[in-house]
Amino acid sequence: MDLLERFITLWVVIDPIGTVPVFIAVTAAMTAGERRRTALLATLVSLGVLLFFLVLGQLLIDALGISLLSFQVAGGIVLFLFALTMIFGEPKPDADLHATDVDAGNVERPSPAIFPLAVPSLASPGAMLAIVILTDNRQFAIAEQAVTACVLAAVLAIAWLFMWLADPIIRLIGNSGAAIVSRVMGMILASVAADTVLSAMLEISRNGAL
Repeated sequence: MDLLERFITLWVVIDPIGTVPVFIAVTAAMTAGERRRTALLATLVSLGVLLFFLVLGQLLIDALGISLLSFQVAGGIVLFLFALTMIFGEPKPDADLHATDVDAGNVERPSPAIFPLAVPSLASPGAMLAIVILTDNRQFAIAEQAVTACVLAAVLAIAWLFMWLADPIIRLIGNSGAAIVSRVMGMILASVAADTVLSAMLEISRNGAL
């Protein structure tokens, strides 16, 4: 597999452009500095997750006896559940309660850089599977796997750049525009998640088993 093929494969499964609307939606209320830090953290975390799968993913999946198709179904379900939160949002009483708890120091909100930006937006189930396939120990030498790691880092660097450039977009559309983008992207993500699960189920039906 040549360098261009690896780049295109990782570009499609990581989808740096598709991450931008999600980034805008989850960081709309942040300051410019917070958005930049969130973008950097999301990029570094997703790089760490995908490098983990590059080094140990195949061994882990084989050791646990997990089917790649099962992994794909689980990832699609997680992505679908997140898409629902983008579409419907958090009920206002719950949002107020959570905000009070956070202010009181009782609850620590998970960083949006971790979920949903790093996982499952950048380090998506498809990206994890693609990394395992592109670094199959039975097909690729260590040098080829190192090249794939460099290509992965380059794609994620581009994703970080796109998120960094999202700041002027935030200023242009404002919070109301970001809310609209969030709902629209939620529908698109739900469709992508459903397609991920259906594709895996179709492949399972063809093979007759996991």
